[in-house]
Amino acid sequence: MKVALIGATGLVGSTMLRLLEERNFPVTELLPVASERSLGKPVSFKGKEFPVMTAADAIARKPELALFSAGGGPSLELAPQFAAAGCYVVDNSSAWRMDPSKKLIVPEVNGDALTKEDLIIANPNCSTIQMVVVLKPLHERYKIKRVVVSTYQSVTGTGQKAVDELLQQRSGNTTPSVYPHPIDLNLLPQIDVFQDNGYTKEEMKMVKETCKIMRDDSIRVTATCVRVPVMGGHSESVNIEFEKDFDLNEVRELLESAPGIIVTDNPSEKQYPMPLYATNKDDVFVGRIRRDDSQPNTLNCWIVADNLRKGAATNAIQIAEYLLTRKWIGQN
Repeated sequence: MKVALIGATGLVGSTMLRLLEERNFPVTELLPVASERSLGKPVSFKGKEFPVMTAADAIARKPELALFSAGGGPSLELAPQFAAAGCYVVDNSSAWRMDPSKKLIVPEVNGDALTKEDLIIANPNCSTIQMVVVLKPLHERYKIKRVVVSTYQSVTGTGQKAVDELLQQRSGNTTPSVYPHPIDLNLLPQIDVFQDNGYTKEEMKMVKETCKIMRDDSIRVTATCVRVPVMGGHSESVNIEFEKDFDLNEVRELLESAPGIIVTDNPSEKQYPMPLYATNKDDVFVGRIRRDDSQPNTLNCWIVADNLRKGAATNAIQIAEYLLTRKWIGQN
């Protein structure tokens, strides 16, 4: 099928390109779209080169699927145009996530919410994705009351300029430009802008998106999101309070049997999830699974995933694969 990739030259767009090839997604013609300065630039895919084109040119070619990773502004403007042409859009920005008329999808969690009429589908925030994959099987068994999450998020979540800035600071140029303070040898307890309630936009995304994806507004979530000088993979310390008590062995069994999760939890051998080993992998890794002894029915765990893959590109392509299995695309 014809597949448009909007934001083809960015970090997430480039990762989507690799994953389309790795997962052997049935692309017969790639329609790469990027900013004006990239027009005509060749994008390599499966041994062929495809020139970057405008969105208008891509729409005129009538793709069946458009993968968006170009920011909220372009998504708000262009996604409806692709959808109007009968194209399914999977959008990685925050533009449509909390729109009540749009589905916010993590396939392992709520893929069944999609219908054939859902032409614009929102891909959740990277930190939310990896957390809800772990929460889903636990919520079904024990009913989650409250989640307290602290994140440790890679600079790759900001983009290539942030990666370059970290490397420059590591080489001695400590002048910040992407972030308000140096990121090397530092932690920044701010991701995105602060809201009136004192939380950042990133933190409030986790609060709101979790309830929407889990289809349960009774789940209370509070988050603190921190940028760390790591170049691949987001980590999360998650404290989960349930309505029911739990058995730790059963918790591990539930997680081990859930799709998309790898349990790495052997403290005696110093085995636990780390971003270094989650990089370039599509799974969500969970470990440090233990009871919170300070209050009843409460669990602590540590969750790690590659934010460019499962946190963005992989999840988007898994959504596309779901559309393919339902035969809503790929039948022309």
